[in-house]
Amino acid sequence: MLTVFGRRNSFNVQKVLWFLDEIKRDYSHVDLGGSFGGLDDPMYRLMNPHGTVPFIDDGGTIVWESHAILRYLAATYGADQFWHDDPKSRAQVDQWMDWSQTALQPAFLGGIFWGYYRTPAAQRDISAINIRVAECARYFTLLDDMLAQQQFIIGDRLSLADIPIGTHLFRYFGVDIERPPIANVERWYRRLQERQGYSQHVMMPFDDLFGRLAP
Repeated sequence: MLTVFGRRNSFNVQKVLWFLDEIKRDYSHVDLGGSFGGLDDPMYRLMNPHGTVPFIDDGGTIVWESHAILRYLAATYGADQFWHDDPKSRAQVDQWMDWSQTALQPAFLGGIFWGYYRTPAAQRDISAINIRVAECARYFTLLDDMLAQQQFIIGDRLSLADIPIGTHLFRYFGVDIERPPIANVERWYRRLQERQGYSQHVMMPFDDLFGRLAP
């Protein structure tokens, strides 16, 4: 049995749970981290020495880091739609996954969601937040231009590239910040909301995190 470790309201855990629904893979789940604690437990540190979530145990194969997990699951269980042997096809997906993790996620999740939404008002660095809001506006405008020509990130079918980028949308549209007009992104967002895994695992209320810096 494949087991996923990590609290369900974790952004990175949500990527994995959503994707497992897309590939119709059965799994068990262990809440870990945040209010559940347990990340310093020696047993868990043996599986993930960094003490972060998510990580998975797939019949003795341990994988941590959300994008490494997504690629492992795609390669193992998601052939045809989500994994390709052709390096050129994989590179089209990988470049967007890496962009999501190195550009979009630090700007939105680190800069806005943590810096603005999860930080008490008196402690916010407004100048830094405004820089991140402008960065996100550029990123989502770029996506909007691209999505004018296609339904999903790579083309007209959901791919692995949609998972990490698309996971941002529920929080991005749910936080009270200035956003550019991005009608094509909004259409893509509506398509994702129609997917069972997205609505179940990504669209989770996060009001309890407002102004709360604790993990």
